[in-house]
Amino acid sequence: MNLKPIQLLRKTGIAEGISFLVLLLIAMPLKYIFDLPLAVKYVGWAHGLLFVVYVALAFYVKEVYNWPFKKFLFAFIAAWLPLGTFVYDKQLKKEEQLLASNK
Repeated sequence: MNLKPIQLLRKTGIAEGISFLVLLLIAMPLKYIFDLPLAVKYVGWAHGLLFVVYVALAFYVKEVYNWPFKKFLFAFIAAWLPLGTFVYDKQLKKEEQLLASNK
């Protein structure tokens, strides 16, 4: 599968958002209700890694598509907000369609 950078950013954003939900809705209850702290350790580690990859990809996409810093900033802020990557994905989808129509 040959993904364009913006497609990879969108998929990573969705994965990052899902990992947050898994951390919040599954791993944390496992830790605090069933005394299984490893759930938070491993899911938290995966979520943190996905966060870093998302931000790095956002910067890469900024460079590849020559985005103004403001677009990168919105992606960066979305990564910090709970479920922000899901919301920002709508904008990325519009951007992806715009790029596809310009070819």
